[in-house]
Amino acid sequence: MKWKFFNILQFAFGLLLIISCHPEKKIKIGFLVKQPEESWFQKEWEFAEQAARDYHFELIKIGATDGEKVLMAMDNIAVQGARGFVICTPDVKLGPAIVTKAKSLGLKVMCVDDRLVGPDGKPITDIPYLGISARKIGENVGQALWDEFKKRNLDIKDTGAIAISFNELETARERVQGAIASLTKYGFPEKQIFDAPQKWSDVEGGFNAAYIILTKNPTIKHWLIFAMNDGVVTGGVRATEGRGFKAEDVIAVGINGMAAAVLEFKKSSATGFFGSFLLQAKVHGYNTAKMMYEWIAEGRKPPMDTRTMGVLITRETYRKILTENGLEDLLK
Repeated sequence: MKWKFFNILQFAFGLLLIISCHPEKKIKIGFLVKQPEESWFQKEWEFAEQAARDYHFELIKIGATDGEKVLMAMDNIAVQGARGFVICTPDVKLGPAIVTKAKSLGLKVMCVDDRLVGPDGKPITDIPYLGISARKIGENVGQALWDEFKKRNLDIKDTGAIAISFNELETARERVQGAIASLTKYGFPEKQIFDAPQKWSDVEGGFNAAYIILTKNPTIKHWLIFAMNDGVVTGGVRATEGRGFKAEDVIAVGINGMAAAVLEFKKSSATGFFGSFLLQAKVHGYNTAKMMYEWIAEGRKPPMDTRTMGVLITRETYRKILTENGLEDLLK
């Protein structure tokens, strides 16, 4: 009997030794973004890394700026042993290719920020998605523009609005159309809202798009400016400055509330960049990474459609609101 008990103890000790020598491998998750140099995506990564620490998984971060790099990144994370990934794709029309590739590699996929679309141009609804309530945020942008317009008591007949657009991207289209709907609801003349298609979603793209409108409408004295993000809106503001407009004659409201907005607010004197809607980078980074981990580890599939909202920050409020949202490092 004693020998039997001794053998059991030996077996248990040996099993513990094997486990300690061969610890369970961490789950690996990829996080692919389209513009890794942008502060928004850097923050998503930062918060996703926080989730990785909290839930003890390994995060593989890759910048995938075009279709070819997306497919290469998927191969990369698969070789490293990832079992799923979160992606903000550089082109939503890559949806079918991403889905097919993910299935062939046995990878679970969730999209963030921009939703994948199918060959018919409609959203792929069976892929989990965490995005922004683009239409509602656009409407809030229009509301903020109108409120500041009324506060400054500008003459509506001398005021134009530049809608810097990128209709190929659903999120961008919804944001801009939401702002237009809000402005016209309050009585801003639709004929005084000028569509300015952008080629690139950055400062240069916004500058070029807005400058054309400004050149074609030299009699307008005041301008409202809105677009898909802060960078594009900042470009629009630079265009008005290039045409000689003063800050008090320009009301520009962006979306994101990150580095580009903070740079404008930090300037010694106010610019035409009035405000921005701060989005929830922590939710988009932390929650998506956590959801992917729970899907892999526990079989709990994320919701198919989750949307977040934003809060208006201005030159007067940005320090307080960024600090409250854990983004105080942007203030340095």
